[in-house]
Amino acid sequence: MLVDDEKRMLDLLALYLKPHNYTCKKAQGADEALSYIEDEPFDIVLLDIMMPEMNGWELCQEIRQTSDVPIIMVTARGQQDDIVKGLKLGADDYITKPFDESELLARMEALLRRRFPTNRIEVNDLLWNEKQYELTYLNQPIKLTPKEFAMIGHLMRNPNQVFTREQLIEIIWGYNSDTEGRTVDSHVRNMRDKIRSVGFPIDDHFKTVWGVGYKWINQT
Repeated sequence: MLVDDEKRMLDLLALYLKPHNYTCKKAQGADEALSYIEDEPFDIVLLDIMMPEMNGWELCQEIRQTSDVPIIMVTARGQQDDIVKGLKLGADDYITKPFDESELLARMEALLRRRFPTNRIEVNDLLWNEKQYELTYLNQPIKLTPKEFAMIGHLMRNPNQVFTREQLIEIIWGYNSDTEGRTVDSHVRNMRDKIRSVGFPIDDHFKTVWGVGYKWINQT
């Protein structure tokens, strides 16, 4: 949920977040926000401070009476006292305007990881289980190498996001690796063959973005 008294800011935030698989509910002021939060659950709240009638600090306190939803204060007030006040009143994080889009996304993702641990991801009966270190489809185990297991887990954890071969090398093999893009392609090919062999429609989900890299799509 996005909470701000300025429609322009609500529209801007929604525009930032939509390409990153977020569904946004816009609340223009505290009253709308409170009515929405009574009627439906939210995964995270981005909350402006300087609003008429009820400011963001007061709204944060109201939300905390009934919900532990993660709250990020998004505001032009960047003084240390304001930040401390917001955190003491129940906010989980604080970012000042104007903000960098990538920083906001990183802060949101960090809060969501703590709220919704992603060590188990299931898509149409394909289950990636980090704790048990296994990938299964309809309870059939799929034997992957450690690099293959890490790569498909990363892609499933970040659906609809395209990763270049260079990014995957840094994430899976490490920054100092001398691994080449062809190695990534080889791992992808082997992974697809193994998953396809148990009957999962891997080609509907694991997509090649030609000339760029790979992405995972959660289709129903």
